[in-house]
Amino acid sequence: MTFFVGTSGWQYDDWRPAFYPAGLAKARWLEHYAARFSTVEVNNAFYRLPSASVFAAWAERTPEDFVVAVKASRFLTHIKRLREPAEPVARLVERCRSLGDKLGPVLLQLPPNLAADLPALRATLAAFPRQVRVAVEFRHASWFSEQTAELLGEFDAALCQADAPDRATPKWRTASFGYVRFHAGTGRPRPCYAPRALEQWAAALGAQYPSGDVYAYFNNDPGACAPRDAVRFAHALARHHARVTRVPSLGETHLATRT
Repeated sequence: MTFFVGTSGWQYDDWRPAFYPAGLAKARWLEHYAARFSTVEVNNAFYRLPSASVFAAWAERTPEDFVVAVKASRFLTHIKRLREPAEPVARLVERCRSLGDKLGPVLLQLPPNLAADLPALRATLAAFPRQVRVAVEFRHASWFSEQTAELLGEFDAALCQADAPDRATPKWRTASFGYVRFHAGTGRPRPCYAPRALEQWAAALGAQYPSGDVYAYFNNDPGACAPRDAVRFAHALARHHARVTRVPSLGETHLATRT
């Protein structure tokens, strides 16, 4: 069992100088990030699906142990609303495969106004090759049913546990792996997470996943909260004897000065 801990994206201006040195060119930010964290969730693929050559370039620019989770294009989830999924899924998978062994799970984040539609979800999950891990983040309460959990389990798809002050998902385990997104904490400064909250999450997830990989990404990017909280969460997991992918030290990234 391994916890892959990172952030949702790496291209945030206000991470400098807390995470990125002031003189470091943006063109080198991925290399800087990947030398410190060994996984990232590509959040901007939701807005515009990168070409196969871009995915291949990311694979070439990152270390051997690097893993990339990919948020599916909104064309599939928000425009098509899971209808006629074969073509958009095939296009997504074809491009992502340029990552080679560095491809992690694909995340489907559904719109908040999309109510439960189990046949559409079934068709979408069936369109993915079985070797591609898929996680689903639901944002309409009607999805949180026993039938949804059973369907996810049938395809070994993970329910994405999403955390934010205004919403939280059930903490179901539906797959051989787990997927968690930390959207916003209530610590200081906002939207950072308080140390106690990270400790509680580490204890709960460690107990829930005694086996199987877990992918955890921090999406609270304002003020460089995300890299700081990812490091602190990794340390909390280690205290609970979990195996965690590499993260930087707080001191190395100048994040220790942020309270």
